[in-house]
Amino acid sequence: MKDNKHRYLVKELATHCDVTAEAVRYYTRFGLLKPMRDPGNKYNLYNDKDAQKLNFITRAKYLGFSLSDIAKIFRDCEKGKSPCARVRKIIEQRIPENRKRLKQLMSLQQRMESALLQWDKLPDGVPDGDTICALIESFENGHTECDEN
Repeated sequence: MKDNKHRYLVKELATHCDVTAEAVRYYTRFGLLKPMRDPGNKYNLYNDKDAQKLNFITRAKYLGFSLSDIAKIFRDCEKGKSPCARVRKIIEQRIPENRKRLKQLMSLQQRMESALLQWDKLPDGVPDGDTICALIESFENGHTECDEN
Protein backbone atom coordinates (compact mmCIF):
# COMPACT_ATOMS: atom_id res chain seq x y z
CA MET A 1 0.00 0.00 0.00
CA LYS A 2 1.26 3.46 -0.83
CA ASP A 3 2.37 5.86 1.86
CA ASN A 4 -0.18 8.66 2.30
CA LYS A 5 2.09 10.91 4.38
CA HIS A 6 2.60 13.49 1.67
CA ARG A 7 0.23 16.43 1.54
CA TYR A 8 0.16 18.48 -1.63
CA LEU A 9 -1.44 21.77 -2.52
CA VAL A 10 -2.82 22.02 -6.06
CA LYS A 11 0.36 23.43 -7.59
CA GLU A 12 2.56 20.98 -5.70
CA LEU A 13 0.53 18.00 -6.89
CA ALA A 14 0.54 19.37 -10.45
CA THR A 15 4.32 19.75 -10.39
CA HIS A 16 4.79 16.32 -8.78
CA CYS A 17 2.69 14.66 -11.51
CA ASP A 18 3.83 16.89 -14.40
CA VAL A 19 0.39 18.30 -15.22
CA THR A 20 -1.04 21.80 -14.99
CA ALA A 21 -2.67 23.14 -11.86
CA GLU A 22 -5.76 23.79 -13.99
CA ALA A 23 -5.92 20.08 -14.85
CA VAL A 24 -5.81 19.20 -11.14
CA ARG A 25 -8.60 21.70 -10.42
CA TYR A 26 -10.66 20.40 -13.33
CA TYR A 27 -10.32 16.75 -12.31
CA THR A 28 -11.28 17.77 -8.78
CA ARG A 29 -14.41 19.60 -9.99
CA PHE A 30 -15.24 16.58 -12.17
CA GLY A 31 -15.02 14.39 -9.05
CA LEU A 32 -12.06 12.24 -10.08
CA LEU A 33 -9.87 13.64 -7.30
CA LYS A 34 -11.32 14.04 -3.82
CA PRO A 35 -8.96 16.12 -1.71
CA MET A 36 -9.31 16.87 1.96
CA ARG A 37 -9.84 20.45 3.10
CA ASP A 38 -7.25 22.11 5.28
CA PRO A 39 -9.34 23.22 8.28
CA GLY A 40 -7.16 26.29 8.81
CA ASN A 41 -7.26 27.87 5.36
CA LYS A 42 -9.81 25.72 3.46
CA TYR A 43 -7.24 24.86 0.76
CA ASN A 44 -7.53 21.50 -0.96
CA LEU A 45 -4.94 19.04 0.29
CA TYR A 46 -4.05 16.08 -1.88
CA ASN A 47 -2.21 12.93 -0.79
CA ASP A 48 -0.21 10.15 -2.40
CA LYS A 49 -3.40 8.29 -3.39
CA ASP A 50 -4.49 11.42 -5.30
CA ALA A 51 -1.08 11.50 -7.00
CA GLN A 52 -1.56 7.84 -7.99
CA LYS A 53 -5.03 8.65 -9.37
CA LEU A 54 -3.71 11.69 -11.23
CA ASN A 55 -0.98 9.60 -12.86
CA PHE A 56 -3.64 7.04 -13.80
CA ILE A 57 -5.87 9.76 -15.30
CA THR A 58 -2.96 11.03 -17.41
CA ARG A 59 -2.15 7.54 -18.68
CA ALA A 60 -5.80 6.69 -19.37
CA LYS A 61 -6.36 9.95 -21.27
CA TYR A 62 -3.24 9.17 -23.31
CA LEU A 63 -4.92 5.89 -24.30
CA GLY A 64 -8.08 7.73 -25.35
CA PHE A 65 -10.29 7.22 -22.32
CA SER A 66 -12.70 10.05 -21.53
CA LEU A 67 -13.08 11.48 -18.05
CA SER A 68 -16.47 9.79 -17.88
CA ASP A 69 -14.80 6.46 -18.70
CA ILE A 70 -12.21 7.08 -16.01
CA ALA A 71 -14.92 7.89 -13.45
CA LYS A 72 -16.58 4.52 -14.21
CA ILE A 73 -13.23 2.76 -13.83
CA PHE A 74 -12.71 4.44 -10.45
CA ARG A 75 -16.24 3.44 -9.35
CA ASP A 76 -15.52 -0.19 -10.27
CA CYS A 77 -12.38 -0.06 -8.13
CA GLU A 78 -14.22 1.55 -5.22
CA LYS A 79 -16.71 -1.34 -5.33
CA GLY A 80 -13.84 -3.87 -5.30
CA LYS A 81 -14.67 -4.90 -8.87
CA SER A 82 -12.02 -5.30 -11.56
CA PRO A 83 -12.37 -2.56 -14.18
CA CYS A 84 -10.38 -4.54 -16.75
CA ALA A 85 -13.39 -5.97 -18.60
CA ARG A 86 -14.83 -2.45 -18.92
CA VAL A 87 -11.44 -1.13 -20.10
CA ARG A 88 -11.18 -3.79 -22.81
CA LYS A 89 -14.76 -3.15 -23.97
CA ILE A 90 -14.22 0.62 -24.20
CA ILE A 91 -11.04 0.23 -26.25
CA GLU A 92 -12.69 -2.37 -28.50
CA GLN A 93 -15.48 0.16 -29.20
CA ARG A 94 -13.12 3.11 -29.67
CA ILE A 95 -10.92 1.51 -32.30
CA PRO A 96 -13.63 1.37 -35.02
CA GLU A 97 -14.93 4.78 -33.93
CA ASN A 98 -11.42 6.20 -34.35
CA ARG A 99 -11.04 4.56 -37.76
CA LYS A 100 -14.30 6.19 -38.86
CA ARG A 101 -13.18 9.59 -37.54
CA LEU A 102 -9.79 9.21 -39.24
CA LYS A 103 -11.54 8.44 -42.53
CA GLN A 104 -13.72 11.54 -42.09
CA LEU A 105 -10.68 13.66 -41.24
CA MET A 106 -8.79 12.39 -44.30
CA SER A 107 -11.79 13.27 -46.45
CA LEU A 108 -11.92 16.74 -44.91
CA GLN A 109 -8.18 17.15 -45.48
CA GLN A 110 -8.60 16.24 -49.16
CA ARG A 111 -11.49 18.71 -49.54
CA MET A 112 -9.43 21.46 -47.93
CA GLU A 113 -6.42 20.77 -50.14
CA SER A 114 -8.66 20.65 -53.22
CA ALA A 115 -10.27 23.96 -52.26
CA LEU A 116 -6.90 25.60 -51.78
CA LEU A 117 -5.79 24.42 -55.23
CA GLN A 118 -9.01 25.73 -56.79
CA TRP A 119 -8.61 29.07 -55.03
CA ASP A 120 -4.95 29.51 -55.98
CA LYS A 121 -5.73 31.65 -59.02
CA LEU A 122 -8.89 33.34 -57.74
CA PRO A 123 -8.84 36.89 -56.40
CA ASP A 124 -10.17 37.83 -52.98
CA GLY A 125 -13.69 39.04 -53.62
CA VAL A 126 -15.61 41.76 -51.83
CA PRO A 127 -19.16 40.95 -50.70
CA ASP A 128 -21.55 42.46 -53.24
CA GLY A 129 -24.94 41.53 -51.86
CA ASP A 130 -25.06 38.35 -53.94
CA THR A 131 -22.02 36.66 -52.40
CA ILE A 132 -20.64 36.24 -48.91
CA CYS A 133 -17.26 34.72 -49.76
CA ALA A 134 -16.68 33.96 -53.42
CA LEU A 135 -14.01 31.39 -52.58
CA ILE A 136 -16.32 29.17 -50.55
CA GLU A 137 -19.23 29.73 -52.91
CA SER A 138 -17.10 28.77 -55.91
CA PHE A 139 -15.95 25.48 -54.40
CA GLU A 140 -17.33 22.45 -56.21
CA ASN A 141 -18.42 20.20 -53.40
CA GLY A 142 -20.91 17.86 -54.99
CA HIS A 143 -23.79 19.16 -52.89
CA THR A 144 -26.78 20.78 -54.52
CA GLU A 145 -27.81 24.16 -53.25
CA CYS A 146 -31.04 24.55 -51.34
CA ASP A 147 -34.03 26.23 -52.95
CA GLU A 148 -34.51 29.80 -51.86
CA ASN A 149 -38.25 29.68 -52.65
